[in-house]
Amino acid sequence: MRLSSLLPVLQSPPLPLLHRCCLSTLLANGSAASCRRLSTVGPTPQPVIGQDSVEVLGSSYPRDDFTNVTPKILAKVGRNLHNQSHHPLWLIKERIKAHFYSAYITRWGNPLFSVHDNLSPVVTVEQNFDSLLIPPDHPSRKRGDNYYLNRKTMLRAHTSAHQRELVRSGLDAFLLAGDVYRRDEIDASHYPVFHQMEGVRLFSNIELFSKVQNGEELSLFEGGGRRTPQKQETHSLEAVKLLEFNLKHTLTRLVTHLFGADLEVRWVDCYFPFTHPSFEMEVRFQGDWMEVLGCGVMEQELLNSAGAGNKVGWAFGLGLERLAMVLYSIPDIRLFWSQDERFLKQFRVHDIQQPVCFQPLSKYPALHNDISFWLPASKEGGEDERESFTENDFYELVRSIGGDLVEKVSLVDEFRHPKTGRRSHCYHIIYRHMERTLTQQEVRLVHEEIERTAETELGVQGRY
Repeated sequence: MRLSSLLPVLQSPPLPLLHRCCLSTLLANGSAASCRRLSTVGPTPQPVIGQDSVEVLGSSYPRDDFTNVTPKILAKVGRNLHNQSHHPLWLIKERIKAHFYSAYITRWGNPLFSVHDNLSPVVTVEQNFDSLLIPPDHPSRKRGDNYYLNRKTMLRAHTSAHQRELVRSGLDAFLLAGDVYRRDEIDASHYPVFHQMEGVRLFSNIELFSKVQNGEELSLFEGGGRRTPQKQETHSLEAVKLLEFNLKHTLTRLVTHLFGADLEVRWVDCYFPFTHPSFEMEVRFQGDWMEVLGCGVMEQELLNSAGAGNKVGWAFGLGLERLAMVLYSIPDIRLFWSQDERFLKQFRVHDIQQPVCFQPLSKYPALHNDISFWLPASKEGGEDERESFTENDFYELVRSIGGDLVEKVSLVDEFRHPKTGRRSHCYHIIYRHMERTLTQQEVRLVHEEIERTAETELGVQGRY
């Protein structure tokens, strides 16, 4: 069967103009653990980092040499901003959910997609990486980039950690939302805790080819195939082209619903370990192209391991903070954690589709300080030299002490002594409170604590 038989489907008319929102005035800123759900009854137990164990969400995990989660990060576990009524992240999640509920209905009149937004963020390393075919030596596994409770357990780095278990449970179409945790740089658009929402849809042979002329003659799979930039070795080209079309149609329809019909969209080929082919969607924003989500055709090996080897599917993932910052003109990612009533009350709308034009709080003045130090001496060559100090270690230390008083940390200078070969870093730290004016004295106390702790915990030698 030739691809020409798919043309009536692939060349369907453009999407209808969907709900418009005031984007033109808003675009201003760019295993046991596996099935555990969060309890909705009673207060969340306070996390505790003890000498021998870490207690979080009512369970205890033994510490080991990989344990690197901090009290400030654990304090965010259980906050579930995406489930707090009328929080901006909740609004975005509910708008996406409402769109899928109304746009995709089964023949019995029920929503096609189920929604899962209360799964525990504590997952196994196997769930977070191995279940998604991420190789053992992949850089995303590094201790410096993740929050580990121990070598076998961590705070999820992406909601995809639950993908296999949900497919294995028999679900063919679902949305998944939750908080995720990554050690990262410090600025207005990065935070160690953020929120993702992803979608998965699987198709049987009949479902995928039902609208294709002579579709009963087509197959999802082919024997003796080979992997190319366009497809996986087991997939037929016809199946991949239809999957790609359905995926891009679904996501274009979603962002048009959220941002308005005038939005410019383009697709960029990319790479993810768990999809192939893979794509990123970019939207035109303030004259530039901005990436808003990643997606692709699910790796068949992943579906095979989840007991769905007779189906094919697509998956996508997006960041709720990124969408909310664009839709509501929220300039700083720290604001999502604010309990300031002036911020929260702006999102208490009667209709979740109602546009919100965020009115910025008074911007309090920033205070600036630099910190410069020699990096710890290390052995010549090998892994030890590279891993003895990482920038993420310093960023994490600054967060653990300064918390949300720190707006941005930048590496502004690197120096290698011409005689001794020792290296030094200089970082510029911007302090700004979101709700009041900071004094030089209180910032000085925080900054001095960062200096002392960097020396004792990271082994650096101050140059101040």
